[in-house]
Amino acid sequence: MEIGEVRVAEDADFRKLKTMCDDHSDWKLEINKQSTTVWTKTNDVSNFKMVKVRTIFDDIDAATLYDVLHDPLYRKTWDQTMLEGYEICVINPFNDIGYYAIRCPPPVRNRDFVTQRSWLDTGTELYIFNHSVNHEKCPPRKGFIRGISYFTGYMIRKLDNDRCQLTYISQSDPKGKLPSWAVNKLTHMLAPKVVSRIYKACKKYKDWKSKNNPHFKPWLNAEQMMSNLPRLDPAAIKPINAGISQESLDEEEDINEEDIRMEDF
Repeated sequence: MEIGEVRVAEDADFRKLKTMCDDHSDWKLEINKQSTTVWTKTNDVSNFKMVKVRTIFDDIDAATLYDVLHDPLYRKTWDQTMLEGYEICVINPFNDIGYYAIRCPPPVRNRDFVTQRSWLDTGTELYIFNHSVNHEKCPPRKGFIRGISYFTGYMIRKLDNDRCQLTYISQSDPKGKLPSWAVNKLTHMLAPKVVSRIYKACKKYKDWKSKNNPHFKPWLNAEQMMSNLPRLDPAAIKPINAGISQESLDEEEDINEEDIRMEDF
């Protein structure tokens, strides 16, 4: 899918995600340790590299990981960077549009995203991916820079003995005036940290969910999904360029290596 495009995801879109996850041609290996591998790749869309992360969870089943990545209420308990997140509307039982705002340490400005999210469970593999769109209910906000997700996705592969393999891939542009070297450095350095947070969240999810509306999983239940959110109004989708932030961001141009501290993220 192209950014700004809103439609029901097709089989070809999920095949694209699978191919990107499994084909490592032209990817540069950055990290390979403790069952986690990180690659980066240059692209023609922007100066910001694509990143791909693959790991194996030996004691997490695929269904739990899938639920953790989907559950918006649980995410608020483990995603330290999330300031706000919610669904705006539903396209069909397997596609929705939502808003996500993230905290960034100074001098980096906070970012937010409006994306269409699509998902699929094939039985042996589970997919989630998103791309940026512009919905009139979420115009650019003061204090936030509207980032762009060209394509961000997860592929979960079921393995034996309740193990699973997670592959995460992202091609994004934080916009603003962040130097590309800073974003590229952070992207591949943060990837293992994100994997660790997801793993820890998975270990606690079943207990948390048993106490927090345990039967409510709209990503698995079409009736819950369609009755929980307003339907998409096609007239509410606006050109992607109309959602660009207009604030002055000159201070981000002056970021140097001393400003990039891993403990801040």
